[in-house]
Amino acid sequence: MTPALFNIPLWLDLSAVAIGAIQGAMFAAHLTERRIDLLGISLIGVLGGLGGGLLRDILLTQPPAAIRDNWYLPVAATAALLGMLLLRLFARLNGLIIALDAVTIGLFGAIGTSKALAFGVPVVPAVFVGVLTAVGGSILRDVALNLPIALMHVGSLYAAAATGGTVLLVVLQKLGVDIFIAGTACVLVTTSIRLGAVRYGWSLPEQRALGSWRGRRGE
Repeated sequence: MTPALFNIPLWLDLSAVAIGAIQGAMFAAHLTERRIDLLGISLIGVLGGLGGGLLRDILLTQPPAAIRDNWYLPVAATAALLGMLLLRLFARLNGLIIALDAVTIGLFGAIGTSKALAFGVPVVPAVFVGVLTAVGGSILRDVALNLPIALMHVGSLYAAAATGGTVLLVVLQKLGVDIFIAGTACVLVTTSIRLGAVRYGWSLPEQRALGSWRGRRGE
């Protein structure tokens, strides 16, 4: 039996894309030394909002969802421009934007993982596809801006949060749990981990040189 897809309404999918685009524009707006014009901001918004889905569909050898519907590209570009023009307003709403972004990561992770499973991808690669769907937008944004990839920094937990949620989805799906319940659990776990990292400073162990570990053991 083919696993079911975790589907969300179009308006919610577009809202998630818009949040990703606004985040990308706000990030780029602080890079004043780059002098990014309106077209550049629009491109950053498209990459931030749609990049994860684009990478997902490339891996699954499917036409990207963004080119199968008229709404995705205009929504991403418009949201990015609003993010730049209304930067002060969105900065005051930064807490809300961070919370919505965490939910967005969970939604994209659930959609990407369930789609990979539906296409017959084994569970471990399916989790990888889900995580890449969740964080791919920020990766492409940073690559386009020629910056170090933010999710690799200590404390972000973007990828770790998405991994926790997508692994739970796969486990629940294998146990026969309804995909809507499994997907919702994925979103909740991903959101909780990401917000915990922001609120309490959770992080994975930091890379250390081999010599420093030896030094600590010799103390």
